[in-house]
Amino acid sequence: MEMEVIQGLGVSSGVAVGKAICLETRNDEVYRFPLPEDLIEEEIERFRRAAERAREEVHSLGQRVGAELGEELGAIFEAHALLLRDPQLLDRIEARIREEHVNAEWAVLETTTELRQQFARFQMERFRERGEDIQDVGRHLIRSIQGLSHHELSEIEGDVVVIADDLTPSDAVRLGRQGVVGFAIEVGGQTSHTAIIAHSLKIPLVTGLPGITRLAAHEDPVVVDGDSGRVILHPTDTALDEYREERESARLREEELAATGGLESVTRDGVEIRIMANIDLSEELDDALRYGARGIGLYRSEFLYIEKSPELPSEEDHYRLYRSILERMSPEPVILRTYDLGGRKLAREVMETREGKPVLVLRGIRQTLARPRIYREQLRGIFRAGCHGDLRVMLPLVSTLEEVRRFRAFAETVKDELDEEGIEYCRDFDLGIMIEVPSAALIADHLAREVDFFSIGTNDLIQYSLAADRNNEHVTDLYQPLHPGLLRMIQGVIEAADQAEIPVTVCGEMAGDPVGAAVLIGLGIRALSVSPRRIPVLKSRVRTLDLARLEEPVRRCLDLASQSEVEELLEEILEHAPETTQQTAS
Repeated sequence: MEMEVIQGLGVSSGVAVGKAICLETRNDEVYRFPLPEDLIEEEIERFRRAAERAREEVHSLGQRVGAELGEELGAIFEAHALLLRDPQLLDRIEARIREEHVNAEWAVLETTTELRQQFARFQMERFRERGEDIQDVGRHLIRSIQGLSHHELSEIEGDVVVIADDLTPSDAVRLGRQGVVGFAIEVGGQTSHTAIIAHSLKIPLVTGLPGITRLAAHEDPVVVDGDSGRVILHPTDTALDEYREERESARLREEELAATGGLESVTRDGVEIRIMANIDLSEELDDALRYGARGIGLYRSEFLYIEKSPELPSEEDHYRLYRSILERMSPEPVILRTYDLGGRKLAREVMETREGKPVLVLRGIRQTLARPRIYREQLRGIFRAGCHGDLRVMLPLVSTLEEVRRFRAFAETVKDELDEEGIEYCRDFDLGIMIEVPSAALIADHLAREVDFFSIGTNDLIQYSLAADRNNEHVTDLYQPLHPGLLRMIQGVIEAADQAEIPVTVCGEMAGDPVGAAVLIGLGIRALSVSPRRIPVLKSRVRTLDLARLEEPVRRCLDLASQSEVEELLEEILEHAPETTQQTAS
């Protein structure tokens, strides 16, 4: 077959060469079978029995999730259980079986697909979500009819590239650890959890490839180029040789970068900048150590929940993982962020369906305080693991002073439990917060008196401050990391931290960009936390900076009116400012 090049969006860099395995994750494999008239009633009875089984399974799951995670999330499954009793849906499926003389699986697939498409035409979000719910219910029904409890992925060996319509984060973790060398999927953005996992596992990933599962077949030769965002089906021998050479060159560059691990991160005029690592999975510790990270500036603990989906991690799961990270990084500090994942996302992970939209009202510290029974397990694991290294605990999405105080009270009850049980744990540790909500930035002076450190999460702070979702193509130009308003906010946080004599770190993507990092250092930041693979580049940037020349121009940026004016000013003091600034904004 002729070589075909498909352009998508590269969200995890690198080159993968292998054979394709095509996965349809949103719909189970369903075929259309014609049925004779005398078997129609028997098929309808088979459908009714399956619908009853599906209702019982979903209802049971809803009760379990409601008890463990709260009524709000349990209600999602209860809504599905109600749909499985809806005569308008069930009668429509039975009518299709009778009128078209088709098998139940096909009737369910066709009916739920029609309904989902109808709801997708509505502008109101709640109607579109209703369509997604109907699609999820259809999957439950089909699996029940086929006698499948859940979708199993095949055993995969060798150099395999997974081509899929969609992948849940838990599937990405599982497949990545089975040796898959590349992903090419139809949907997904740069900041989806699946993309973050692929990046963490150093697996090239290209998204934005609608229809690719219909173009590729099992065992087709395929190349995934995560740098250019291209996927090549049926590459020629010449193309394969070129990409294999590129992959080897990348490996050599990786070795050269590793050689920077022993270099100090010090400016030309002798100011030390601590560079730490952001990690999601334990596999990233090797790179963090290889590149000379001065600790873990952000461990995203929610990825343990994603790995364990659809179950919840136990206290022992938390303890073993956190202990291993603390021991490996000792004596450097490890900043462990408590759970931060949108409630709807967790529910969809439990259901093994595609991610929903974040629920801002139940995220971060808010969810921890709202579900103390669940997150008590995490805190017990954290406190016990703290005996094995320099533990620092960080609370996400703090917006009020009361949240910090409520967490401290919650933590004391957990400590009392451990004392009563005679279990050894870390009694004293630094407690910090993420500054990623404008309200927190504006009361940073008060918050600084209540905590031991700040960490500025620029990703969310930019989005919430400028009301611009960087995954929404309609407002991409408004996502501006160098907006003077944002820089002023960051400056205020730094001043509040300095006055209270507590350290402040930046752990958002702005910290890993050469221009963004220079601005942050010029504002007074002395600790940056980035993806392990960005550490060598950032270290090289720091060693070129001269704070005596940098600080005054950066402070002048605070008086400007727009990002474009900031870029013009920075161009005078930083090489290639326009190019790297654009990378920051994207």
